[in-house]
Amino acid sequence: MNDPAAPGHIPPQTGAPATDVGQLAPARKVVARVIDLHKDYVLGRNVVHALRGITLEFRQGDFVAIMGASGSGKSTLLNLLGCLDKPTSGRYILAGHDVSRLDDYALSKMRSRYLGFIFQSYNLIPQLSVVENIEVPLQYLGDDSPAAHQRCIRLARLVGLGDRLHHRPTELSGGQQQRVAIARALVNNPHIILADEPTGNLDSATGQEIMALLAALNRAGRTIIMVTHEADIAAYAHRVIRLRDGRIEDDRTR
Repeated sequence: MNDPAAPGHIPPQTGAPATDVGQLAPARKVVARVIDLHKDYVLGRNVVHALRGITLEFRQGDFVAIMGASGSGKSTLLNLLGCLDKPTSGRYILAGHDVSRLDDYALSKMRSRYLGFIFQSYNLIPQLSVVENIEVPLQYLGDDSPAAHQRCIRLARLVGLGDRLHHRPTELSGGQQQRVAIARALVNNPHIILADEPTGNLDSATGQEIMALLAALNRAGRTIIMVTHEADIAAYAHRVIRLRDGRIEDDRTR
């Protein structure tokens, strides 16, 4: 991906105006912080303590893998970071805003403005084309301008789908569908990309291609927080957080 003219080439972040990959400043600032975060679920007469006092911070340009056994709390933590759920107690500071007690409408606004999502199951809309799927987050922002449409086309080309702009998801391979999801995650120029098992439905070779693309985005300055149970996928990250029974077992940077 070193040829600037090649499909999928990811330009680095510089002091130039924001590109389709995006630019965040100042460098290495804290983009998210959770403080003594707890999350409990009431199941009948039982209370499940999914998270038990998690304190973490994430900086611009981080590439973080969150790992742990089933029930360790990793998916719960990702949902809270994605403003898809609210903590039972504790604080979550996203881009300088305390979102811990926001209502659903306000959380939706935070998601649209600051976050991009990549899901294991792609979550594409079958009736829409590649470009139209990439455009979906912009609809929530009320941006249907010609410039926004051109931006979506550039993002499709960025992830190597310039010759698939008008294809429907059923006409794409799993890897191509995940590339659409990556472009969609970038379209609102988010502070953080959250990836939930991004290679879980892919064969190993295609999974490595997707991880190479995410690694290139990270080298260009993107902050990525990823849940995975696969050690070879976590190896792409620069920091691995391991959870056990809702607590941090290990937090290691390499």
